[in-house]
Amino acid sequence: MKSLLTALAVTTALVMPGMAMARAITVTTQMQAYGGNAAFLAYYVTDTKGGYVGSLWMAGGYQRYYQHLTAWVTAVNGDYSQVNGITGASVSQGQTMTLTLDLDPKFFDAGYVLHVDAAVEGMRESPSEIALPLTGTGGTASGRRYIATLTTAY
Repeated sequence: MKSLLTALAVTTALVMPGMAMARAITVTTQMQAYGGNAAFLAYYVTDTKGGYVGSLWMAGGYQRYYQHLTAWVTAVNGDYSQVNGITGASVSQGQTMTLTLDLDPKFFDAGYVLHVDAAVEGMRESPSEIALPLTGTGGTASGRRYIATLTTAY
């Protein structure tokens, strides 16, 4: 037991400094009343050149539907493991989903963009439904098809 506690203390000492550098961001997604099933949403970040940086969250846990999040699938080169451990339930029409995520401060005001892809079973796909620059002051964007608004706050 003592060796377990020692290992835990060492691991915590290595992880905590990195955690202290992270900045909490709250992402609120308000869905439209689009008249269909719950939506799958992929949240991911691209760099100044549009290159994929990483996935933040996947709303919807059934991997067989990920192929319909076409811009995200292209960004991750079809590697669905990008969302292992960061998935939750799909989001129904009219609902609001709020996520709190920790991001490295280097992503703010440096040209990085938060993207959200959306797909609904039996309806049209909406790649890059929202693309919102990550700024130090937060922001709001309107969706194109399934998302009414996406707001970031710090």
